[in-house]
Amino acid sequence: MTGSASSRPALTNVSTNVSAAYNKRKDGGCMKAIWNNTVIAEANNEDLIRIEDNWYFSPNSIKREYFKPSDTHTTCPWKGLASYYNVEVNGSSNYDAAWYYHEPTPRSKQIVKKDFTDFVAFWRGVEVVE
Repeated sequence: MTGSASSRPALTNVSTNVSAAYNKRKDGGCMKAIWNNTVIAEANNEDLIRIEDNWYFSPNSIKREYFKPSDTHTTCPWKGLASYYNVEVNGSSNYDAAWYYHEPTPRSKQIVKKDFTDFVAFWRGVEVVE
């Protein structure tokens, strides 16, 4: 799975998402990421950014005990190099279930209007709920 664009969620048309790339929740609630019946991340508005239909959780909102670094990396044409975590809960592993950008491109920070360095997004069965 290393370096393949097909190994992570498809990149949508950036030009149609640029104006909506940066969205913060405005309702005062919180979001949770849940896998294997366990909350693995929880964040209030100030710790969330929405980019291309994915909620990104701030690094301080994830429960680190469930995250193990993966060797997988992929490249997004506008955000840069993505790194992955395996999520491990109650003896079960969900490989490459979370990703983040340790060094997002300067252009992506301008598009998103915020530095999302190390913010974490989820897929592969991780539920993100209010």
